[in-house]
Amino acid sequence: MTLPRFFAALLLLVATLAIGGCAGTPAHELQPPSETEIAALAQEIRSLGPEIAPEEASRAARVSLEYPLRLAQAYEIEDAPYIHNIKVNQGLKPRGLCYQWADDLEARLRQEGFTTLKLHRAIANSESALRIEHSTVIVSAPGDGMYEGIVLDPWRNGGKLYWGPVREDTRYPWLPRQEVFARKRLQRQAAR
Repeated sequence: MTLPRFFAALLLLVATLAIGGCAGTPAHELQPPSETEIAALAQEIRSLGPEIAPEEASRAARVSLEYPLRLAQAYEIEDAPYIHNIKVNQGLKPRGLCYQWADDLEARLRQEGFTTLKLHRAIANSESALRIEHSTVIVSAPGDGMYEGIVLDPWRNGGKLYWGPVREDTRYPWLPRQEVFARKRLQRQAAR
């Protein structure tokens, strides 16, 4: 092994151990959400607008909190999200990258056929060379943009849903997914 490759491997090992210190909860240890948690998210969704049907807000809350726990089992979550990403990228785990969590949660929510809720997709860190891109689902009132909605992020805590208003999620600078994809297409075309 050459010296540069040795240092690269060493750096990867140190980074993995450092990130591993933020260990996640294994899927089999995740607790189901309480009825209080479901009611709190349902109330937050209902507060997005008077046109939102309480029954739809309750269903959206239940699916958003319970379905990621099933995904955590299917994805074989045992580690913190960043460590799991490494395992997925190495072919050691089947799924579990953030966009896969978002794809699967969005697909499950769409099965509900909501008429008084709107789903959006967002990406964060797409303009940063130092931070990994992150994808999520956002729910809003019909007619509202994603910035008026609530982030539904199952990846961040490895199956335990993070949720909160988009504008208050200071950890991630969310942008509409379509906007990010359009910018990347233009950059690829310009590079040709």
